[in-house]
Amino acid sequence: MQIALSRFPTGLTSILFFASGFAALLYQIAWQRVLFGWYGVDLDSVSAIVSIFMLGLGIGALIGGWLSDRFQRHRILIFSLVEFTLAVFGLFSLDIMDSTGAFFAASSLPYIVLLTFCVFLIPTCAMGATLPLLVTELVDRTQSVGFSTGSLYFVNTLGAAAGALAAGTILLPRVGLDGLVATAALLNFLVSTTAFVAFRRTA
Repeated sequence: MQIALSRFPTGLTSILFFASGFAALLYQIAWQRVLFGWYGVDLDSVSAIVSIFMLGLGIGALIGGWLSDRFQRHRILIFSLVEFTLAVFGLFSLDIMDSTGAFFAASSLPYIVLLTFCVFLIPTCAMGATLPLLVTELVDRTQSVGFSTGSLYFVNTLGAAAGALAAGTILLPRVGLDGLVATAALLNFLVSTTAFVAFRRTA
């Protein structure tokens, strides 16, 4: 049991968070391409989309921090549920965006911005909640705030960079937006399942 606990932070957690970051960038690229159909492609649309995503991530980080303090013995389980939520939303995200965009296509820009935030509130908050959940878990296990935060942020950013590269050079040309989102959802399911199994074995 002690060996499993000591290896979990540096090994499995890094792999899971790398895959989570990889999937997040696949989603962002796919969703941003669809949202360009709502806003058009210009500086204002890019600024609005990025701002909405960053706001959701920030709110999610606050929620994740609260959850990690409130449910200290179940952080990995909560992380598993968050990844599962992302997977479910991801599977239906393009259909949701297509139907919503067609219905509100003639609306004013402020209304579309508000609508975009509402549509992506759950997935962006879920993405933002993952870091504080895993960081606080690692801090408890390693007793090192710097190592926990730095290592997880590094592997997540590395996964995001790999996701952006794979999306542009491999996935989009071969499988399109549907395949891109399906790949991301599959990764989320795998991360969720692995985290759940790990939680059950170390509980």
